[in-house]
Amino acid sequence: MQDSLFAISGGFRPLAARMRPTRLADYVGQPHLVGPGKPLRRAVEQGQLHSMILWGPPGVGKTTFAQLLANVSDLAFESVSAVLSGVKDIRAAVERARARKQGSGQDTLLFVDEVHRFNKSQQDAFLPHIEDGTFIFVGATTENPSFELNSALLSRTRVYVLKNLEDDDIQRLLIRALSAEEGFGGRLRVAEDVLAMMASAASGDARRALNILEVAADLAEPDVDGVDSVSEDQLELVMQTSLRRFDKGGDVFYDQISALHKSVRGSDPDGSLYWMCRMLDGGCDPLYVARRLVRIASEDIGNADPRALQLTLEAWDTQERLGSPEGELALAQAVIYLAMAPKSNAVYKAFNQCMADIRQDKDFEVPVHLRNAPTQLMKSMGHGESYRYAHDEPDAFAAGEGYLPEAISKRRYYEPVARGLEIKLAEKRQRLDQLNAASPRKRYS
Repeated sequence: MQDSLFAISGGFRPLAARMRPTRLADYVGQPHLVGPGKPLRRAVEQGQLHSMILWGPPGVGKTTFAQLLANVSDLAFESVSAVLSGVKDIRAAVERARARKQGSGQDTLLFVDEVHRFNKSQQDAFLPHIEDGTFIFVGATTENPSFELNSALLSRTRVYVLKNLEDDDIQRLLIRALSAEEGFGGRLRVAEDVLAMMASAASGDARRALNILEVAADLAEPDVDGVDSVSEDQLELVMQTSLRRFDKGGDVFYDQISALHKSVRGSDPDGSLYWMCRMLDGGCDPLYVARRLVRIASEDIGNADPRALQLTLEAWDTQERLGSPEGELALAQAVIYLAMAPKSNAVYKAFNQCMADIRQDKDFEVPVHLRNAPTQLMKSMGHGESYRYAHDEPDAFAAGEGYLPEAISKRRYYEPVARGLEIKLAEKRQRLDQLNAASPRKRYS
């Protein structure tokens, strides 16, 4: 690839930076926000811009949109990164905005990237300046603002959700990059099917799509017309070193976990396998997946099929022993088994209810007949007295015996469901209840 394709005045800038639009008409995606007649677009066109939070995954155009808002509204653009900046930087940006307003009368758009990384006091530092109009505040975040941003800041801004771009949107962006002078200016050729592959590989991330195109351009070779072209083989070389995006700490991460868990709970082996593979393909630690499967085995299957817990533990052990990719096949076996297993949340419900009762109840004493009596003194105090040893009773069951504190002796926590092994457990429990009810030796009346 000739250097002339990348030689621009002022030095090298990445393709994604060069392709930032300066007009709303060139902005790709987010039609629900900036499409004709949409409220945010009307606010921009009418010069009634307001402070806002842009929430969305990486690469959907949050920074680009903020710069575009400043450009079309004739605002000075100030940028602060919560990763690199502190209160001192915020104060400096505030002073510049104030001086600009008092001097030339120009308003300022203050863009705060990764705003969720600022702590409460840092977020609070913006509040008075938003209220007095020192600047229009635009914060960008990949995290759920409801959890990560102060309610005071949220009350002074409007939250707009930006979505992953569609493949068609990304293809239009790539075509524009090939033709525009700030891109390749028609000096690079990419077939339509190869562009479609690039768009699909980007997984809704415009920045990633442009990065793929830029790296692929380095491998381009002249075609029969002498124009540098990117072939499917060259794209595959690029993709071998280009991993899918996996947001290990944010909403995308938890959304995929949720999708995996709900697919297993819904007894869909295909959906379960898909979401697990998406997580693994994106770089999620397989041992984390193994831990989640163990949790699912107890929460959603429980005693309906106790083998589920055993199988997931064995898959975890296999992953630890063999590593990837061999161990991941055991995880696939486990997740499909979990999906197909009979479902019961009876253990999960019983555990949660019991823990909730214990936290709100007083600390009931252990009934005397259940207490340990290792010494003569304890025996003289009645510890263990009249306890009935189950193995000495018919069918190893002491009918009428009580094991809960007397005050809560009627409580029931575990209620087996009519699925899998719990059908048998429910039948047994019913039979034991009948024996308890008929016993002349009830511990509690």
